[in-house]
Amino acid sequence: MTSARTRARLVERLRAQGISNEQVLAVIAQVPRHEFIDEALSHKAYDDTSLPIGFGQTISQPYIVARMTELAVAVPERKNVLEIGTGCGYQTTVLSKLFKTVHTIERIGGLVRNTRERLSRLGIHNARLRHADGSQGLPELAPFDVILITAAAPIVPENLISQLSNGGRLIFPVGSQEQELRMIERRGEDFLESRLEKVNFVPLLSGIS
Repeated sequence: MTSARTRARLVERLRAQGISNEQVLAVIAQVPRHEFIDEALSHKAYDDTSLPIGFGQTISQPYIVARMTELAVAVPERKNVLEIGTGCGYQTTVLSKLFKTVHTIERIGGLVRNTRERLSRLGIHNARLRHADGSQGLPELAPFDVILITAAAPIVPENLISQLSNGGRLIFPVGSQEQELRMIERRGEDFLESRLEKVNFVPLLSGIS
């Protein structure tokens, strides 16, 4: 069990790093990050660092989760969000507190089983988790107010842009050795791309396992 003071320190660090949305900060303080990692690493749960979750994957550092979430909640509507790369479900859970429905895709079966049980245990009932290749998105459920990718594609995933609603945002890391967080906003038939900051994510892979 972590103290309120531990979580408050994390929030203050995030605020000092430029996270200013109070709704996002409140959710970060509320979500028990230690529940998403192995018990042996629980003493590091509220450090601002990524941690291994098995299967060659990681839980993103709280700063990048907060940063991507802050970008996500600035859309006109918060009804339908697509997350590609569920992992352990931490980002999923944060999004579930701020959006009506979270559709989330994970390609690794072991993570799907663990995360489905975890989300149920935590009472997250508005996240729809599926075991699939997320690289093509979910065109049958589009449009989405936000598409958020939690693994780095080698190139801009242009096939996902058409699945955005008007005013929607695609938030994603791109690159191989050198990675960059970017955002594409849909404004009618126009798309505005922003380059945001350097990041470090596991690679986005196709197929399922």
